[in-house]
Amino acid sequence: MWEQIKANKRNSILLLMLMAAVLGLLGWIIGMAVSPDPMAGVFGLAVAIVVWLILALVSFSSGDAIFLAASKAIPVTKDVHPQLFNVVDEMSVAASLPMPKVYIINDPAPNAFATGRNPQNASIAVTAGLLGRLSRDELQGVIGHEMSHILHRDILFVTVAGIMLGAITLLSQVFLRGMFYSSMGSRRYSSRDRNAGGAQAVLLLIAIIAAILAPIMATLLYFALSRKREYLADAGSARLTRYPEGLAGALEKISQNTTPLAVANKITAPMYIVNPLQKEGMKLSDLTSTHPPISERIKILRGMSGASFVDYSDAFNKTTKHTTPIPFSALKEETVQIRSAAQPSPIPLKHQHRNISDVMQRTLGYRFVDCSCGLKMKIPPNFTAARVQCPRCGQVQPIS
Repeated sequence: MWEQIKANKRNSILLLMLMAAVLGLLGWIIGMAVSPDPMAGVFGLAVAIVVWLILALVSFSSGDAIFLAASKAIPVTKDVHPQLFNVVDEMSVAASLPMPKVYIINDPAPNAFATGRNPQNASIAVTAGLLGRLSRDELQGVIGHEMSHILHRDILFVTVAGIMLGAITLLSQVFLRGMFYSSMGSRRYSSRDRNAGGAQAVLLLIAIIAAILAPIMATLLYFALSRKREYLADAGSARLTRYPEGLAGALEKISQNTTPLAVANKITAPMYIVNPLQKEGMKLSDLTSTHPPISERIKILRGMSGASFVDYSDAFNKTTKHTTPIPFSALKEETVQIRSAAQPSPIPLKHQHRNISDVMQRTLGYRFVDCSCGLKMKIPPNFTAARVQCPRCGQVQPIS
């Protein structure tokens, strides 16, 4: 397993170095275009580094809190959803990791993500829609996927990549807006282009092109990192749960969802297990996708003869035309047998809607009291009495 993590780090560091090169080159080109001074390029590079350091400082100090707040994730206790906590605890033990903090997003769309600087400060957030729709095996598959992201240090690398992408985009936007919308951009630059010589004008043109292309190139690298890590997390989930069908069934249910995730945006989308902004009919396999095609991921999982990285790699090679995402060092492990299903029966649709509603209300502090007549009473958090009368049979029940 540690060889797998080391190989993941090497691949991710390579992509991060490419993004860093794009950032540094953009800063140097902009500096050379702004001033004919020979040291202007070095100054531009320094500005790019400072911008990145500021964004990195903010992200590493409170990036996970910002992300959770932006997603409207609510921290919950085991009393709110005992099954969720049990599954997270199981996957933590299987991965030999500390128990992450658990959050629920009160949204009917099924999805989940993991965030945090390291395994000691990690968090897992799932939507009410996910909890209401999935069986225990399917929920375990999703949690195993997110736990694999934590185990493989994906949450750190994706955070760093996101910071670099933000720095490149910010630098480009500031330069382009300064060129076209400020008085300095409209007058000073045009005068210099006419009188300061052809070399500086060429540098200015190169800087404009670089400012347009750099965010696109960095975005493609960011998406490439995100897509590869989704495959690796799928393989990790199959290995941790020893039941690939659990994640396959969960992905199938998530893909059938038609309810948009209201709290998602372009910045947070790559963090989710399935792209929450995916438009119907859009091909997920193209370069602008944050995630691999869901149908492909499901086919790979259901093509596994065992639950090891070797089995996932074999199924991946049979399903796709791409090179296996599993590092060679991880292909030496022994085969892991697939276990039998713990909960094979599907959840009826009407029960799914009720489950989602119950999860959302429990997250908001509602208490549930079951009366002997069969009625389930939902007590709002501002109700202070110790007992409640059943509106159906009139019995008085204590509120625990």
